[in-house]
Amino acid sequence: MQSTSKRNRLTFGMGTIGRDMVYSLISMYMIYYLTDVIKLPTGTMWWVASIILAARIYDAINDPVMGFIVDNTHTRWGKFKPWIAIGAVLSGLFTILLYTDFNLEGSAFVGAFAVFYLMWGMSFTANDISYWSMLPALSIDQKEREKIGAIARICANVGMFFVVAAIVPLTGLLGERFGSLQKGYFVFAIMISAVMIAGQCITLFGVKEAGLVADRKQSTSLSELFRIIYKNDQLLFTAIAMSLFMIGYMTTTSFGLYFFKYAYGDEGMYSIFALILGVSQITALAVFPMFSKRYERKTLFTASIILIVAGYIIFFFAPATVMLFIGIAGILLFVGQSFVQLLMLMFLADSVDYGHWKLGKRNDSITFSLQPFINKMGGAIASGVVSAIIIISGIKEAETAAEVTKEGLFMMKTAMLIFPLLCIVVSYIIYRKKYKIDSGFYTQILSDLRTRGEITDKADLK
Repeated sequence: MQSTSKRNRLTFGMGTIGRDMVYSLISMYMIYYLTDVIKLPTGTMWWVASIILAARIYDAINDPVMGFIVDNTHTRWGKFKPWIAIGAVLSGLFTILLYTDFNLEGSAFVGAFAVFYLMWGMSFTANDISYWSMLPALSIDQKEREKIGAIARICANVGMFFVVAAIVPLTGLLGERFGSLQKGYFVFAIMISAVMIAGQCITLFGVKEAGLVADRKQSTSLSELFRIIYKNDQLLFTAIAMSLFMIGYMTTTSFGLYFFKYAYGDEGMYSIFALILGVSQITALAVFPMFSKRYERKTLFTASIILIVAGYIIFFFAPATVMLFIGIAGILLFVGQSFVQLLMLMFLADSVDYGHWKLGKRNDSITFSLQPFINKMGGAIASGVVSAIIIISGIKEAETAAEVTKEGLFMMKTAMLIFPLLCIVVSYIIYRKKYKIDSGFYTQILSDLRTRGEITDKADLK
């Protein structure tokens, strides 16, 4: 059984390397691709920005429905793996289509983009919900879940920071090789889509579920869907806190390339900066289990928020051209963020058991459908903020840093740092006041579930 745990940690984690490559390419760089690579006219860009915002909101609202579908799936391969496979193949395909040049303009471009972007979102949702909602089914032990989650988040960050660090130099090289920067992005999209599908195959064929729940054939009616979310108060408050945190975090990261191109004045430094932050974040995730053994989650969460707040303050007051202060601020931000995201993942996993205990039914996928819902809402709002600020500030019309006014730069810096900081502070306040599943309460939840016969003896095995 111990060998199964080790295999699950590795094969579950490796599945998300390519997933986060694809997600980062779409969520963080699609706007930049549209404004600075294919240089859409301002009128078209307003339409596209509106489509992105609307599609992400629709897709986010649709996430609980996808969770409902997964929870009611019963196949010989289980309820998670079929949707992981379907979602991986289709989201890879639509990623490539979004970066394909069909020589369309105006309304034709807007129409094609709307279809591809909406289908990408729905496909990635199918994969994302089924992938992450499998986590609670791998172990019911909090520390084992933390180990699985830590490795998965490390792999996810390897994928994300590969894209962040490589996108400028690699798309440039590919662009030179194939004739244009647009073609460089197209080939890059093909490469990372292939990596995603390969990694997902490792998860599909390598992960073995633990068989924790006594009744594996339970079904949930559509009328119960929102009751499950609303009545699970710990899930609801975790979702609200996570949403605010992700809005802030994704707004900051979405401005990254613009900041280095127009405020710092050196677009190439972005990749170096991202590499440093990636190493810092991955290191933080690697040492998380060590800190978890010594400190309660509430203490770790508070310390992480303090690091993040300090990072934002230093970043805001640091001279835009002094890398030392920007680097220190970035490290503080991303070390704190890595702890927060892993802790929030554990809060969601524990709220699955809490919902099972409180409502009498286990809904892994409906519960975890709130994670992509949160990420998409955060990404939608971040994209809306970035698109509006880039257009209003005059940055979209600039070719170099010298062409951007001081007022435009200040507008970007405020949206990149002050707005996110406020969101993150409010998210922490909600968590401290409303979240109550500590280690003692969680132990009682498991004890009650065992007494009721709703968890099998296998749940005691790690």
